[in-house]
Amino acid sequence: MKDTFKHQGMRQQLVDTLIKKGITDKAVLNAIGKIPRHLFMDSGFIDHAYVDKAFPIAADQTISQPYTVAFQSELLQIKPGDKVLEIGTGSGYQCAVLIDLGAKVYSIERQQELFKKTSKFLPKIGYRAKKLIFGDGYKGLPNEAPFDSIIVTAGAPFVPKPLLSQLKVGGRLVIPVGDEVQVMTLFIRKGPKEFEKHEHGEFRFVPMLEDKN
Repeated sequence: MKDTFKHQGMRQQLVDTLIKKGITDKAVLNAIGKIPRHLFMDSGFIDHAYVDKAFPIAADQTISQPYTVAFQSELLQIKPGDKVLEIGTGSGYQCAVLIDLGAKVYSIERQQELFKKTSKFLPKIGYRAKKLIFGDGYKGLPNEAPFDSIIVTAGAPFVPKPLLSQLKVGGRLVIPVGDEVQVMTLFIRKGPKEFEKHEHGEFRFVPMLEDKN
């Protein structure tokens, strides 16, 4: 569980890469520069931790590409104290970025193995979510709604209606929509039934799993 000067240097190079790719949000770049991504991966893959690529983790999932994490985080426009729902806790890396940005994070994971691992791991390295939940992301978290923003970290074949309904007016939902390839889509809630939609290019995510129970 070490974070060395070498790791810090590699993170700075990663931040420089993200700036070259167009990420401008200072708070997001600071979070990427600070969070020890190598600790979220199996120790054998430390050399890959600060390359701008996705990487396999447990339960056939991946830790998202740092650019994707930064891009989604930037789209959310998080302000300290914002209440944020994350669908797909995964390795916990995106969750740590949101916490670093000052968000109160509620995160749902439907892979039991990942849920157990990440809920122990995040507090151990100093990142405390408001709630980590084992459950079905398609349903969101109605008991805790409304949210300032919602982020989906897996490819969704369609936009789950419960997620739109759990946004505050003025709130933002960032979700990759599509089957083989996903279009990063931002919904801004303008009123009770009114949403503004923006599309931000193609990405590839592991698919969002429906609850099989």
